Amino acid sequence: MAAKKKAAKAGTGAVAAGQAARNNPYVRRLVEDDELRENLRTAYESARKAYGRMNGKTPQKALENKKVQRDLKEAATSLKNAADALREPKKKKRSRGKGLIGVAVVGGIAAIALSEGLRKKVLDAMFGAEEEFEYTSTTTPEPASSEPVGA
Repeated sequence: MAAKKKAAKAGTGAVAAGQAARNNPYVRRLVEDDELRENLRTAYESARKAYGRMNGKTPQKALENKKVQRDLKEAATSLKNAADALREPKKKKRSRGKGLIGVAVVGGIAAIALSEGLRKKVLDAMFGAEEEFEYTSTTTPEPASSEPVGA
């Protein structure tokens, strides 16, 4: 009978742990974000390579090794990227509203540039209608002389 109670308690604990993991935003992020998992995997592999290269060497000799330095740097960069990804909330896709407004603005500018009638209407609305007038000269032209110029 005690064994059954112990098994029931273990099952309840597992269910609670599963619920806690499901509700944890970091665990959810780890499951959903491929880039985060890739950064963690790269960090692990680089650190493992560096540790393998340091095997049996003194710390001073190991840190002078360029390959160890490269592996440690790669591991640190991957860990930093993973930490940044965990801190920042995942960016949502932009809404289409701004894109549609941009298309409308570009279309409006193109219509104004290509249509002379529309361009005139817009300019008249912005600056007022143009006044058209005819120019007539009040002076009469000089009569042409028959003598050559410069003689």
